[in-house]
Amino acid sequence: MNSEATGRYEDHLVFELVGHVDARYRTLAAREHRGIAGKSSGGYGALVQGMRHPEVFGAVACHSGDMLFDYCYRGDVPPFCSAVQEAGGIERWLETFEAKRQKKHEDITVLNILAMAAAYSPDPACPPFGIALPCDLETGAFREDVWQRWLEHDPLRMLERHAEALRSLQLLYLDCGTKDEWHLHLGARLFARRLGELGIPYEHEEFDDGHMNVSYRYDVSFPRLARALGA
Repeated sequence: MNSEATGRYEDHLVFELVGHVDARYRTLAAREHRGIAGKSSGGYGALVQGMRHPEVFGAVACHSGDMLFDYCYRGDVPPFCSAVQEAGGIERWLETFEAKRQKKHEDITVLNILAMAAAYSPDPACPPFGIALPCDLETGAFREDVWQRWLEHDPLRMLERHAEALRSLQLLYLDCGTKDEWHLHLGARLFARRLGELGIPYEHEEFDDGHMNVSYRYDVSFPRLARALGA
């Protein structure tokens, strides 16, 4: 995504990296032969770029992609807030985090909320890092105005705005584990249901596992991508 806090990554991918690859390698330089795939936040990125740039990508594989933000992110906001309060602020928390030789799960939870805020709610007017947080760090109060900014980037909210782009894809493949620790399988089910209601072709699979160590699923998606792209 493009973000004032992290940089113009979407522009880099779509307008620089794709062109660089096509210029350097013997590719079939057309969207009919170009796919995008990813897992977790990468699955989110693949799906969103397929929505936003169907002129560039003709097929998408989204593995356990972030969606249904009310389920996958919102529950992490209270522990994020408590951890930052206990540390004495974001800067002190980051100093402690960087000094740790072994990072713990709760550390990554805090880091993830900071990263998502940098992507979904950048705000140069908010010190010290130019990001608007989804909670008030003094009281812990949830900030609905910031949360609405996050939700604008939720694929479930974006779907209808980009329905025609999704309908144009040669392949839209979604998968998730039924024991996903961030409940992403529920978002994928809702996304698939809405695709069906809109008459958008898709393939949706579930696996009996969680969010981690799922690279074996690429043995399913990559051949389908190859067939769809005429490789």
